[in-house]
Amino acid sequence: MFKDRDSRMVAIARTVAYLGLEARSVEVQCQVAAGVPAFIVVGLPDKAVAESRERVRAAIAAIGLSLPPKRITVNLSPADLPKEGSHYDLPIAVALLGAMGIVDPETMASYLFVGELGLDGRVTASPGVLLAALHASQHQLGLVCPAEQGPEAAWAGTIEVIAAPDLLTLLNHFKGTSIISPPAPGQVDAKVAGPDLAQVKGQETAKRALEIAAAGGHNLLFCGPPGAGKSLMAACLPGILPELTAAEALEVSMVASVAGELQGGRLVRQRPFRSPHHSASMAALVGGGLRVRPGEVSLAHLGVLFLDELPEFQRVVLDSLRQPLETGTVSVARANAHVTFPARVQLIAAMNPCRCGHLGDASLACARAPRCAADYQAKVSGPMLDRIDLHVDVAAVSAADLILPPPAEGSEEVRARVCAARDRQTHRYAQTGFRTNAEVDGDLLAEVCAPDEAGRKLLAQAAEAMRLSARGYTRILRVARTIADLAGNDHVGRIHIAEALSYRRQAPRN
Repeated sequence: MFKDRDSRMVAIARTVAYLGLEARSVEVQCQVAAGVPAFIVVGLPDKAVAESRERVRAAIAAIGLSLPPKRITVNLSPADLPKEGSHYDLPIAVALLGAMGIVDPETMASYLFVGELGLDGRVTASPGVLLAALHASQHQLGLVCPAEQGPEAAWAGTIEVIAAPDLLTLLNHFKGTSIISPPAPGQVDAKVAGPDLAQVKGQETAKRALEIAAAGGHNLLFCGPPGAGKSLMAACLPGILPELTAAEALEVSMVASVAGELQGGRLVRQRPFRSPHHSASMAALVGGGLRVRPGEVSLAHLGVLFLDELPEFQRVVLDSLRQPLETGTVSVARANAHVTFPARVQLIAAMNPCRCGHLGDASLACARAPRCAADYQAKVSGPMLDRIDLHVDVAAVSAADLILPPPAEGSEEVRARVCAARDRQTHRYAQTGFRTNAEVDGDLLAEVCAPDEAGRKLLAQAAEAMRLSARGYTRILRVARTIADLAGNDHVGRIHIAEALSYRRQAPRN
């Protein structure tokens, strides 16, 4: 707190503004000056920030204080940075209390404040606390946050975290009359048991493709009639994927924190599995909205995005995934901001071969077959399909398949092979920044995925016969590298190229 030349009291509290997964420093400057009584918030606030005046006024009244009958001006600096969200309530209240001489200015300077205020003075949860804690750690500051989000903030490391349940308790802590105990980091959620591959009868080719997809992080499309087990096999995928590393869990938790989906400060080591309905809008899938929020493709970061009934999604919505699938990030452009979220996902899609779903079965297919199949599948664009590494036709399950005993192998056995293949990739790409074969690119792709002479000849012949695009060519190399990893081979051979080609969709001829 300081006095300007006209003896007006000015106090400053620190907070952050969120732009994607980036937290930017914001100063909350509060001035109490003589004049017509007013409470003004400036600095490009959105509606939620502008309404904080009433929440702050009521919260201060709830602890037995009243605002001075003066002109109160709150400036959020830098003024050209958009300010969105309710987490500005607490820093505005603390800056105002500092300008009133109730909070020591030196104490305020050591902390970063985030949190929404209730009308009764409670400090309630707001999205993004984990990002704020990491930002505070980088700037050697402590963090004041809502009590229920203290375990979340504690994951940031050794910073001082004050998890305040209400404004009065926070003031007592600053005055030393009642100390708030530091929170412990939240617990790691236990693995949630899902469907097991032992429940899938038959479908050996599809299960093999699912194992390859899991081992290399590849995109996969199941195409088959209703009831063939496409959705069940997709739901089995999390059970055969390796757990997130500590660094990956922090990445995933940061996205969940910004979206307000991190409950109780608990980090999740199981990879996310998101399955949006086919009526999802573009903003819901890739992010956006009035307040830019991460979409399903970002909430599935380092996990699985499952799109069931793929052709039923709006074509423009599906095509909006083309850039995230290629780059691993999604950029949402607005007139006043450009926000980037991570989106390194594994896409698993499922579709029927035609609208009736029974193409090839003369007793069940509609009268428009096979024309209906061409029309239905054309709803998914060629460039979108080109980004899917493995295309698998799933046959209908017969009654004879259903009465068979359960398969000898379940998810645990498959997961062991997948983890072994992932370990080989982790060792191979340790110094490159890549995680899986599906991400590798550039000169490294030519180095680690190069097939032997017999494999090279087969791939060259297939590229001509199947009219492969350059993207399709490189994706076959990546899949072949994963098949070799599953077999424990250091080099890609002809047999690995041949199996990778069997999963590739052939371009239609004009």
